[in-house]
Amino acid sequence: MLPCQAVPRAPSSPLARSPRSADEADKAAPTRARLTILAKLLLAFLVPTTALFTGFAVLAHRVAAADLDAELGVRLSEVAATAALDLRGAYLAPLGPGDEDDRAYLRALRTLEAVRETTGVARLYIFDSEFRSRLDTSAEIPIGATQFQAELHRHELADVFERGQAVSSVLFEGSDGSLYKAGYAPIRDGGTEGEIVLALGADAPAAYFERLASLRQSLLIYGFVLALVVLIVAVVFAARITRPVRQLAQAAARIGKGNLSAEVPRTARDELGLLAVTMDEMRREIAARNQRMQLMLSGIAHEVRNPLGGIELFAGILRDELDEGDERRAHVARIERELGYLKAVVSDFLDYARRPAPELDNLDLSELIGAVVELCQADAERAGVPLALASEPTRCWADAGQLRRAVLNLVRNAIQASGGVTDPQVTVRVRPNDDDGGDRGESGALIAVENRGPEIPSEVMERLFEPFYTTREKGTGLGLAFVHEIATDHGGALRVVSEGGRTCFTMRLPNRAPLP
Repeated sequence: MLPCQAVPRAPSSPLARSPRSADEADKAAPTRARLTILAKLLLAFLVPTTALFTGFAVLAHRVAAADLDAELGVRLSEVAATAALDLRGAYLAPLGPGDEDDRAYLRALRTLEAVRETTGVARLYIFDSEFRSRLDTSAEIPIGATQFQAELHRHELADVFERGQAVSSVLFEGSDGSLYKAGYAPIRDGGTEGEIVLALGADAPAAYFERLASLRQSLLIYGFVLALVVLIVAVVFAARITRPVRQLAQAAARIGKGNLSAEVPRTARDELGLLAVTMDEMRREIAARNQRMQLMLSGIAHEVRNPLGGIELFAGILRDELDEGDERRAHVARIERELGYLKAVVSDFLDYARRPAPELDNLDLSELIGAVVELCQADAERAGVPLALASEPTRCWADAGQLRRAVLNLVRNAIQASGGVTDPQVTVRVRPNDDDGGDRGESGALIAVENRGPEIPSEVMERLFEPFYTTREKGTGLGLAFVHEIATDHGGALRVVSEGGRTCFTMRLPNRAPLP
């Protein structure tokens, strides 16, 4: 196992590439956009529509309940008024307990029973202003019993006894637990103009509540269907909007990864289409600028390399012309060392400016990294730094030349960082990365280069992979940027942790074996 847990350090320069893979970048941004737009569309469509329909349903239910209640009240008061026309109060008012066999009582009872069967009301009854019963179609209430229910409607009955108006009551609960409504009409002692002596009540259950329940159920069904339709419309519109947004985000991720060859597709004719056209113009301008920059770097490097070759040639001639003991040979040696440094700088610029895409091959990483460590042994011995290799059999698809260059750079940096410290040590480890296996069982690879030495300051860590950033007196600042881009181009990542007197660079490479 690798002893260091790598911590990612994202590049802060726009020239450096993101450590995330292109697939991760393509998936993350569109998902966020899709969820955000869908949520906004749902808020814009579903919430107002649901609120308006709910308000309309509540209002419709209340209006329907009020209309049906009023309709039932009018119907009951008309039934009571019609039945009262066939009754004579002069014969009924004197009735008392025990008069159930009186001819006037029996005649009035037959009349009320006929009305009850014809109209379908539940109960008809007659009472005086003191709410004492004179007749009731319900056998449970005898003559002289108090009509408590009517007494509860004292306020409405005032219009009956004082003004002779037919009225209806508010809803009340019957003995069976159901809601009822009553209609009241005056009974005069004789004719239509006589004195009001009694009142006739007609009770009926509020059956319209069944119609209201049906209306309420219909409103609920319509509301659910409406919400479902609005939800589907919002999702469809979100999909139509986010599809071009997703494509634009993928194109932006490609541009950010340095792929400037693929055009940005225009899939809409609206503002998103205009944004796609603008992005494609930006891509072409960036590609043209990069091409000019690469040509400029290559031209400068070639222009500098030619005189360097001449200077190196004449420095060698000058060294050969001087005697072995001549002190001026030290000056020539210094010139040759500086020339070597300048040639390395020029090579770095050229490699960074025109590095090709990796050509993947199925490599034995143990063998490749072993060759790199063997090559660096001489440098480690001169610096007095022990260099060790801990390798497990590991294979991975990678570009041998670029990977060799990257690991060589890391090992040489580790040797330089360990120079001059007590008990220096550089260890290179290679092992399969089982966490990266796919459905076919392949494993990626982890390459770790660890050294003992001063920790990297946090302010330096933030800019570690920036091109042209270096803390050394002589350095181009392209080494770690070059390594980082190689790891990213392979679909992997370069991470670093520096603490406790140890610094560890870990390169994670996925297995990108081609499918059979």
